[in-house]
Amino acid sequence: MIDYTFEKKTNIMSLLEDLQWRYATKKMNGAKIPQEKLDYILEAARMSPSSSGLQPYKIIVVSDPALLEKIKGIAYNQTQITDCSHLLIFAAWDGYSDERVSEVFNYMMDERGLPHSKMDAYKQTILALYETKGTEWQAHHAAKQSYIAFAMAIAAAAEQKVDATPIEGFIPEKLDELLKLKESGYHSTVLLPLGYREAEQDWLVNMKKVRTPKDIFVTEMTIADAADLQEAPVNVSLDSFTQK
Repeated sequence: MIDYTFEKKTNIMSLLEDLQWRYATKKMNGAKIPQEKLDYILEAARMSPSSSGLQPYKIIVVSDPALLEKIKGIAYNQTQITDCSHLLIFAAWDGYSDERVSEVFNYMMDERGLPHSKMDAYKQTILALYETKGTEWQAHHAAKQSYIAFAMAIAAAAEQKVDATPIEGFIPEKLDELLKLKESGYHSTVLLPLGYREAEQDWLVNMKKVRTPKDIFVTEMTIADAADLQEAPVNVSLDSFTQK
């Protein structure tokens, strides 16, 4: 069992301050992050929510220099790949199947001391729904779930004062081939190098953080702002997809 005991923060704004501190680091110095910080970041990602609790993704951790060098070529030679301490590769399911969903739900029921049959009706409901969407939709849906864990990892890294650089600039098909992901039913979605900034060589480090103004980013709506739809609203519950 990992001991996640860290200095307790009393400032209610600490998360916002941590997020203000972080930025997409452009140059890392190659220093290694402590194992306990890496464990903390990975645990935060593992604890992230996902649709139906399925967590249809995993994280591949790479620190081997030779493999990082190969990945760098697939990621348009971005130096953070080889200058980082650890590279987190988020990979999602390529689709949903009875076998995969049953494995997760059965484990869930075992951990809760409940019979596997407890989830049968709900399992058939979501499988019937996902079946109608097709495999492309399923892979995209799973990928979106991985981004929730991705965001949690970024926030946790900032809390631990570990730099992180979100990277979508890579060739997924080549990375999947290199890591043999297709054989196991996964596809890569996004990369997150973790490490420490090389401030003197990073053009972005002292730049002001700029985000969309709150009054534009956040919109409050009431029924008066909604469209006056003439057709009847969707009135279908998930139960209607259950296979009888």
